[in-house]
Amino acid sequence: MSLPASPLTRALGLLALALAAALALVACAPVASLNALTPGDTYRPTRDVAYGPLPRQRLDVYAPVSPAPAPGWPVVVFFYGGSWTSGERADYKFVGEALASRGVLVLVADYRLYPEVRYPAFLEDSALALAWGMEHARSLGGNPRRLFVMGHSAGGYNAAMLALDPRWLAATGHAPAELAGWIGLAGAYEFLPLGPDSPARPVFFHPDYPAGTQPIDYAAPHSLKAFLGVPLHDKVVSPERSTLAMAKKLTAAGVPVALKVYDGVSHALLAGAFARPLRGLAPVLDDVSAWISAN
Repeated sequence: MSLPASPLTRALGLLALALAAALALVACAPVASLNALTPGDTYRPTRDVAYGPLPRQRLDVYAPVSPAPAPGWPVVVFFYGGSWTSGERADYKFVGEALASRGVLVLVADYRLYPEVRYPAFLEDSALALAWGMEHARSLGGNPRRLFVMGHSAGGYNAAMLALDPRWLAATGHAPAELAGWIGLAGAYEFLPLGPDSPARPVFFHPDYPAGTQPIDYAAPHSLKAFLGVPLHDKVVSPERSTLAMAKKLTAAGVPVALKVYDGVSHALLAGAFARPLRGLAPVLDDVSAWISAN
């Protein structure tokens, strides 16, 4: 004889079914599914803002709907991944919404990709986008003194290079010291030589890699504080060579680092966990939001 399920048991069962359905949708059409399930009433969008004259030098702004505090909202300029060969800013509406719903002004930027360009053109674009954010933060309701650069995967590389290597922002008349910190999610910080299956080989002129391309080489005592998140078992970017090694080097240099290792998520789902249907997979949004609030 079976006993009737308790309300809690039924609720948990329904939650599990909902999560399974969301994961099934994501498996079939990841970005479209996540964005289709993203609410539109938690932010005010401004789309297709030019930060430069070229077609891919555009960004979207996600402003919180809540009134800005007196100093302005904290600001995040976000760069997506895709091996520097793919990606569209519109695909990351779920990231913009997630952080805007937590009171963060978010700029999601495109940048030129291979085969149109190779290293370092995408860093030059990223520096222009970040500089635009620095110069327009206050007019958008943001606090320019609490501006963070953030990225996932290849975008984490872009964010790290802008935060750690001053030459990129110097070309725009700015400096990393103007930032409040940087956020890297499964970023690529030390990855040469590239493996035979890597789509990024031509991006970095394999096997004739230019000097000075690795973010970890720029970690130093004067570096900005960092939030570093990584899946425990990342099969795309080595946690040991990139995130864990970067955290170790920054910490040894006396730089404050918040390191979070997440079990149960893949490389892609570390970013996907910002989306409402997938937030139960890993508390990455909670952790990033808390770190921004504390800094």
